[in-house]
Amino acid sequence: MGNKESAVVQKRMIRFRAEERPVVERLFDQLLEAGSGKAPGSTGKVLTLDALRVCMAGVVPESMMVRLFQAMRSVDPGGTAPPGGGVCREQMLVFLADVLRGTAEERAPLVMAMALSDGGATVTANHVREFVEDLISAVVQTLTSRGRLQGWRPERMGDGVRGVKLLAEQMSSELKLTDQQSCDVPCLEDWLFRVSGVAMYLELVTSEGLGVRLPSRPPLPLLPACGPAPWGELRSLLDLPLLLFLYPQLPAHSAPWRLLFSTRLHGESFTRLVSSCTRRGPTLLLLRDSDGHQFGGFASHSWDTKPQFQGDSRCFLFSVFPTLQVYTCTGYNQHYMYLNQGQQTMPNGLGMGGQHNYFGLWLDSDFGRGHSRARPSCTTYGSPQLSGQEDFTVETVEVWGVGDPPEEQQAQAMRSVLDADPETKAIMEMTGKTLHSQGLREPEEEAL
Repeated sequence: MGNKESAVVQKRMIRFRAEERPVVERLFDQLLEAGSGKAPGSTGKVLTLDALRVCMAGVVPESMMVRLFQAMRSVDPGGTAPPGGGVCREQMLVFLADVLRGTAEERAPLVMAMALSDGGATVTANHVREFVEDLISAVVQTLTSRGRLQGWRPERMGDGVRGVKLLAEQMSSELKLTDQQSCDVPCLEDWLFRVSGVAMYLELVTSEGLGVRLPSRPPLPLLPACGPAPWGELRSLLDLPLLLFLYPQLPAHSAPWRLLFSTRLHGESFTRLVSSCTRRGPTLLLLRDSDGHQFGGFASHSWDTKPQFQGDSRCFLFSVFPTLQVYTCTGYNQHYMYLNQGQQTMPNGLGMGGQHNYFGLWLDSDFGRGHSRARPSCTTYGSPQLSGQEDFTVETVEVWGVGDPPEEQQAQAMRSVLDADPETKAIMEMTGKTLHSQGLREPEEEAL
């Protein structure tokens, strides 16, 4: 490796910690040996697409392998590029540094190369959208093959293929095209800076596909954990791309998601819906109407039955189909959440945004009916009409608990542990297991 090449690579390698550099530097030889069977240490080595296929098989889809290889080949190693269309060690190291530790400015040329799959000279919005579709599909396959689905069951969930297209359309819609309706490097740089998911997905696919394990970079938490769910009976409206989209929008990412209500499991009962959702912490409401439109809302607070609005500015509405989009608070009013039942003078139902009888999202207490009114948009969230018809018929409803339950529920859970079966407690004590929580019980208040 010449001086110029060394300078180019060393400038990138300094981004890695001292203990990480050997891991990255050895990768080229490891890939070459695994892909060709040649012993490491020989000179004039070039990584081919076939060798990359061998290394990434089963983890990354073929279409994404080709795009990654194109990006590696596009790197200027600071000297003469290898003949025959292969990838040299310097190109691989610069590629890894830019994908794993680079800036939007450094990643933009790589994305340009990955988007130009047809060998053309101009990148269009369609090129970018197709690239993002391949990237999201690669993320889903990578998470699946590496056993990192966090308890989710794609075969018992929504249409993941449609979900990939919807998420790709949403992400690529953020592009600001040039006057010629094309994408140059500054356009892609701006897009990468604003749409952080692209860099996260590239890092995941590259690190997992190539087997790069960096101690300072634990696996990215792209999916929420799923608590126990009756998957044998459930067919969820959620799909993996939708989870990839919604999870980063939530203000807290620690608590496992818990299924609280599903019409497919619990029937079409507003009373059951209310009892399942109230005092359960933050929740995500998701529904599909009879026209096939899918949409919902995030409630930042526990639902409480009362004739006043509740919640805060962390709430939002979202659409899933036919377009994937989030609608956050406008600041116009504080009509974030509303839940009422059994009142004669106030609306009875569940609503988010807008005002009485003109909600951005409304489920009537007469279960099965709802409305989404927005002319021209919901005052609270700025959302358009989410449903197929302004007054719609509900087909399916799901509610997921997406945050820690309130303290009183946690206290009840603690009491249930402390009040366990005496025989069970005796057995635990006999086997030497200390009941650490036994001394943590709060003193009971005496009855007045």
